[in-house]
Amino acid sequence: MTVDTDRTLPVLAESASRIVTLAHAAHRRHLRQRGRGPILIGIDGPSGGGKSTLAARIAAALDDAPILRMDDLYPGWDGLAASVRQLVRWVLSPARHGRVPRYRRYDWHHGDYAEWRAVRRHRYLIVEGAGSTCGAARPFFAVRVFVDADPDERMRRALERDGEMFRPHWDRWAQQEAALFGPDRTRRAAHVTVSTSSAGTAM
Repeated sequence: MTVDTDRTLPVLAESASRIVTLAHAAHRRHLRQRGRGPILIGIDGPSGGGKSTLAARIAAALDDAPILRMDDLYPGWDGLAASVRQLVRWVLSPARHGRVPRYRRYDWHHGDYAEWRAVRRHRYLIVEGAGSTCGAARPFFAVRVFVDADPDERMRRALERDGEMFRPHWDRWAQQEAALFGPDRTRRAAHVTVSTSSAGTAM
């Protein structure tokens, strides 16, 4: 899914630049403190907001940093909240201790976890997807980003990306996002918030 329209392009470019600056600053602190593992950048927010597009821009600016997609961790259409625990156990905790994170990819066609995958070593690791910076995952991230847009615009983008197969699940998934983001105050905890609506702004 892309949101690189004439109206959103400046917002994405400005946001990516700011996030990269924060990541570089975190890396310098990390070196002074002799920290272990990569600098973790979380790109959170509801479906269709533009997280994937923003993550790709940041990765390119950070020397092809790896991106872990939360889509590979969600255990099905009702698994948003459960994925946070898997993220911490499989990826964030090992990364903090300097180990290579490994996770099991969820196979959406078969409805079960499939093969184990290792995350490529790099100075930075970007985690992209709804729930990535929530709850127990939050303290692991040096940079937290929340990306959002008008709900109708997000739905249109999501259906363009995933096709009509996503339509029956839209409300089901949106209810989980609201139940997670609201009590968690995910947006308020972000270092950078980005709106990719037609008149979006970075804050």
